[in-house]
Amino acid sequence: MKKIAVGLSGGVDSSVVLLLLKEQGYDVTGVHMQCWDYNEEGCTGEQDKADAVSVCAQLGVPFKFLDFQKEYQDKVIQNFYDEYNAGRTPNPDVLCNKEIKFGMFLEWALKMGFDSIATGHYARIETTDLPRLFIPKDRSKDQTYFLYRISSKQLSNIMFPLGEMLKDEVKEIAFQNNLKNYNKPESMGICFIGKVNIRDFLKRRIDEKAGNVLNFKGDVVGKHRGIPFYTIGQRHGFEIFKYTGTPLYVISKNAETNELVVGTEEEAKRNSFEVSEITFITEELLGKNELNVRIRHLGELHKAKATFDGKNAKVLLKDLVFGIAPGQSCVFYSENDQVLGGGIIN
Repeated sequence: MKKIAVGLSGGVDSSVVLLLLKEQGYDVTGVHMQCWDYNEEGCTGEQDKADAVSVCAQLGVPFKFLDFQKEYQDKVIQNFYDEYNAGRTPNPDVLCNKEIKFGMFLEWALKMGFDSIATGHYARIETTDLPRLFIPKDRSKDQTYFLYRISSKQLSNIMFPLGEMLKDEVKEIAFQNNLKNYNKPESMGICFIGKVNIRDFLKRRIDEKAGNVLNFKGDVVGKHRGIPFYTIGQRHGFEIFKYTGTPLYVISKNAETNELVVGTEEEAKRNSFEVSEITFITEELLGKNELNVRIRHLGELHKAKATFDGKNAKVLLKDLVFGIAPGQSCVFYSENDQVLGGGIIN
């Protein structure tokens, strides 16, 4: 009988995963990870842990608790602040999945004698000669954007039981089986932390530093409160001296000069960019030129051509796209919805 460590967030999705795998005859253990101080404002971790314990007790399965607070601070949160300080817009959920859920949790599980880990992520794994990652059946819940740093080798020890299910089906299973958290709202915000005001969260470690706002021509047209507190495509939060009659958006940032450049919606669109730190789930990506790319979670899949050079690539989009933000991830997909890999937008 295969032993499966199920990552339990305390939410409905992972609870249903635990239920389904138990019903399928696996030897399951529920595992809850703490990565943030429960006493922090906005953190729902204490309630999440209680819900995870409750579901395990209800289903009669063992419960394990892992404390990864220090590792999360060192590997995820420090990077979060460093990237914002450098003028980029990182995605902590991508790094959280790489370092914590499918890094330390997976390593712990294999070391403890489990055959695989399972989570409530909406993604599909298909195995022929190698395990491959695909967009799930419920495209509205697709989480593959956050998962592109998982390797094919790691996928062989990972299960995503919700990949072929719709969210409504998952909620119905929770309701029919009277899981105590069947009507719990979905978690929002930063991975393991919850919903926070990003500006307030950044101000814990980054001071405001006023600077000039420039227009597309290089003229000073306003003031801002600090480069780290803005992202590409943002429309508010900066001061413009004279109303132009047209909405203005952040189109670029210069951390060295502490300058923000704003422009119209059309000026905020681009059709090319560079990507670095590329990782491949399988090497199949290297042989492809025409791909689909996604530049934000649940964002549209854009047709593109990519030229690869090791861990770097130049991407040319078929159409102009609004708000391409350095620091965010660019994820590459094949035409049949396979996740090939991805990297960081420069």
